[in-house]
This record gives sequence, C-alpha cells and structure tokens, in this order.
Amino acid sequence: MRPFRAEAPAMSARAAALSLARRLIAAGHEALFAGGCVRDRLLDKVPKDYDIATSARPAEVIKLFPGANEVGVHFGVVMAKHGGHHVEIATFRTDGSYKDGRHPETVTFATAEQDAQRRDFTINGLFEHPETGEVIDYVGGLADLRAGILRAIGEPAARFREDALRLLRAVRFSSGLGFPIEPATRAALSACADLLARIAPERIRDELSRILTTRRRASGLQLLVDSGLIRHMVPEVLAMIGCEQPPEWHPEGDVFTHTRIMLEMLAPDAPLELCLAVLLHDIAKPPTQTFDEAAGRIRFNGHDALGASMAETILRRLRYSNETIAAVVPMIARHMQFMAVQQMRTAKVKRFMAAPTFAMELELHRVDCASSNGFTDNYEFLQAKAAEFAAAPLIPPPLVTGRDLIQHGMTPGPAFKQLLETIQTEQLEGRLHEREAALVYLKQLLNEKQNT
Repeated sequence: MRPFRAEAPAMSARAAALSLARRLIAAGHEALFAGGCVRDRLLDKVPKDYDIATSARPAEVIKLFPGANEVGVHFGVVMAKHGGHHVEIATFRTDGSYKDGRHPETVTFATAEQDAQRRDFTINGLFEHPETGEVIDYVGGLADLRAGILRAIGEPAARFREDALRLLRAVRFSSGLGFPIEPATRAALSACADLLARIAPERIRDELSRILTTRRRASGLQLLVDSGLIRHMVPEVLAMIGCEQPPEWHPEGDVFTHTRIMLEMLAPDAPLELCLAVLLHDIAKPPTQTFDEAAGRIRFNGHDALGASMAETILRRLRYSNETIAAVVPMIARHMQFMAVQQMRTAKVKRFMAAPTFAMELELHRVDCASSNGFTDNYEFLQAKAAEFAAAPLIPPPLVTGRDLIQHGMTPGPAFKQLLETIQTEQLEGRLHEREAALVYLKQLLNEKQNT
C-alpha cells in the first residue's frame, strides 16, 4: 500500500474529506460524512468543514494517516489534514456517564446507528455516504429538517444533562436556522437552564458570540431570556425588562424591547463588536433610572459612562479578548455624544470621526434612533461631513511635533500635550496649512505662556 501523503494541492473541503473517506473505505472500514456538513448540504448551504464518522479504531486511523493529530484519541477522535483542510475523523461510539456535564467518563466503540443516538439534535444526527450522497437517517432528522423543527434525540433532558453546552447550541441552531424548538425539547431547555452554571465562561462566550452574529440574533436573545439561560450569561440584561423609558423619546417600550429591536435592525453580517455594543449600550439604564419631578420625565443620567464600566466587567467575566473589549467599551461610552455632533467645532468632529470604531458607532447610532424616536439629523450630518472630509485624512500628519517643543526648551508633560493639541486644532479647523506658519504660531503660544 502506497504511503498516505498528508499534504496535497489545494482543494475544496468536501474534496479533501472525500479523499480521506475513500482511503478509509479502501482499507475495509465504513466511513460516512456526519453531523453539520450533512445538515448544511441538505439546506443548500456550503459546509464550512466536514467530519467523518468511521468504524475504524483510532489506531487504525492513525496508521492510515501518519502525522494525524490525536486530539481526542480517548474519545475516538483523530484530526487529519489533507489538501489544506483539517478533517475530524471519529470512531462510531456510545458514551458513558457525563459526571462533569461536558465529557463522557468512558466511550464504547459501536455502530453507526448507535453513534447517531448519542448526538444532540436530530438534524445533526444524519450521515451521508461520501461517494453516493445517500443520506442515512437513524433518528428522524430528515423529517425534522423538512419541517424546520429542532428536536433533541431521545429524552431532551438527558441530552442536556450529558452536555450542558447543548442548551446554548439549541438556541444557536434555533435562531440561526429559524427553526422553532419542538415542545418537549423547549420545556427541557428551561428545566435544565441551571446546568449552564457548569460550563466554563469561554464556552459560554463562544456560543453567545455565535448567537449574536446570526441573522436572527434578536430571537436568539429572546429565547435566552425566556428559557432562563441568560441568568448564567449576562444576568444584567434581566433588569432591562420592564425598565420604562420616556415615551416621547422611546415609544417602542422598555429598555429590553428597545435593545431587541436594535439587534433586529442590524445587517445580517454585522460584526461581533457592534452586536455586543448594541446588546450592552443601555445596560446601565436600570441602575441610573430616576424620575425628574420638575420636568415630569424619566432620566438615565450617566448611563453611558456607567454602561461602559459595566460592559467591561461583563466582557471580562466572559473572557472576551482585550481587542474586543477595547472596541466595545468606547462605543458604549461615546454613544450619547452623537446628540451633540452638530454643536461640535470642526476639529472635534474630525477627532470624533477618526476613532477606529467610528463606522460601527455610526451604525449603532442609526439603529438606536431608528428603533425609537426616528431622528436622522445627526446621522445625516455625519454622513455629509464624511463626504466633505473625504479628500484628505481626518487627522493629517502634524505640522508641529514634540521634537519642536523640546527644541524650544519644553519638557514633556501636560502642558506639552496641550500645546500640541492646540496647534493640531488650528490645523484641523483649516487655519494652519504649512509648517512655517505653525512654528510661528508655536512661538506666539510660548510667548503668551511666559507672559502669564
């Protein structure tokens, strides 16, 4: 038998998996495409990756594919690379007890039919013959796929007790595919919600991110709330429910309703950072809610600043990256500043628009207004400014630098920074265009400073 070549010319994910499956079949083993790749193909979607389920034992798989990674050999899982793609190859198995609510204590190698029974949802329990395309269904997944229903395999509560992460996967598949959850599975989702406390924050984070970046993210959030799962993810969201807002500004209803509508209005491919900012932008309205007796209205003074702080706490609790936090928190801190953009000086507008997250902030502002008062004047103002400023960088190279200040005998410090900002403001306002004029202005500022 010729040696297996782990590397091959670039090919599609399906072609790579088909090549590996054929090798298994040629060696006398059963090999089937399994799980999500079968589901997605039947839904006319291009699978992102392919998994193979096989009768071959891990040692036999590794012998066929030298260099394959034994990522979960205890569970019968081997990762093989071919054609630039990583393909998970798992031996048919049944699982023992799940004492940690995540991983089976033991596994027993089994048949394809037995393997299907251990999986989470019927639409994920389908197999496909890699060469003929025949779909093999031991769990009723084809009928549920055609009906557009999400159903747990076997007893729903037992599936969730085995692996509590399946609770969030149920929400993700339901919202992502637009499939309602059948009644018994839906009831078990609520009954088993507290099992989510067993799951590591990183895994909760990953599922929350996937839910928020689906097209139906708002229905996903609603299902997290209705099922009680949100208590173990972002419990602060619950306080938004019933937190009333001034009807003249927010005729849509309470803070949670406002937030849910905003999520609905985002583009299907909205980036995660924007989705998180929308979810959390009003997170501090409940703790800042007061009633202004004189004005006769509800106020949320300081909810932007407190909201930024609360958002950082939440995102760190869920183990989001520093990069994600650095993008989301400023968006929340600045979201109320859009109300004042038409009163800002040109220099301040340019600095405001130069923020790395400005495009996402502008979209947050758009859906914030569109979901409530319908005002578009500030959005349109900034769009006009973007067109006006398009011919040159918002923040051009400085005409005067710190080196120039040092040459004039200054020492870096607060006054140093203030001088540079003053000169930059004149540049951004269009009153300084050349370095020579800027240096003259610097001398003027230094003389004024000495005379005061």
